[in-house]
Amino acid sequence: MRAERRWPMAAAVMVVGLLFELLPEDFRMFPGLSFVYPTFLAVFLIVLIVGDPGRIDRQRRWLRVTTGLMIATITLATAFQAVRLVVGILTQASFDSAGQLLAIGGIIWVSNVVAYALWFWDLDAGGAAARANGDTSIPPAFVFPEHSMGDPVPAGWYPQFVDYVALSFNTALAFSPTDVSAIRPWAKLMMISESLTSLALGALVIAYAVNIL
Repeated sequence: MRAERRWPMAAAVMVVGLLFELLPEDFRMFPGLSFVYPTFLAVFLIVLIVGDPGRIDRQRRWLRVTTGLMIATITLATAFQAVRLVVGILTQASFDSAGQLLAIGGIIWVSNVVAYALWFWDLDAGGAAARANGDTSIPPAFVFPEHSMGDPVPAGWYPQFVDYVALSFNTALAFSPTDVSAIRPWAKLMMISESLTSLALGALVIAYAVNIL
């Protein structure tokens, strides 16, 4: 199998940056400087594309560090937005409408799904480049159905970014184990964390939106 393309991951990061611009000013990490966060994400992507153009197959420590810093930035910004939203709901802050509240909650939820998908993708089995090169020095953290399907799956199949997006989405939506099995402690804890975060956000946002109506 050839190494995976970078554009699916890059597109997900760009979506997070665009969604950030749709948030009200109070929910942004840098009030009054809305361009800072998307600019940081764009710089990270440019560095990664220049350092490993085309398909993701270069195993370089600085590329892994850059990727980790980009994901950490997304995670911190999303956590700030989530905390700000929860505090606003618990203190009965005023929202323009139930629709606005649901939109804010939806943006944060999607950003959270992308953040976890990126972590799963980057940490599992040493990252995308290691998986593409067949490096087995770091054991996998997830077992996907394709690993045991045999003939329908191409020889040498390995999970790519879209597979981790599906894993993250299902974990956030179902609040329970998906068809993908976590076999490493850190992976199990991250899936628990994502489910709890998604459940808390969903319950609070929907309950408060109904109250506004």
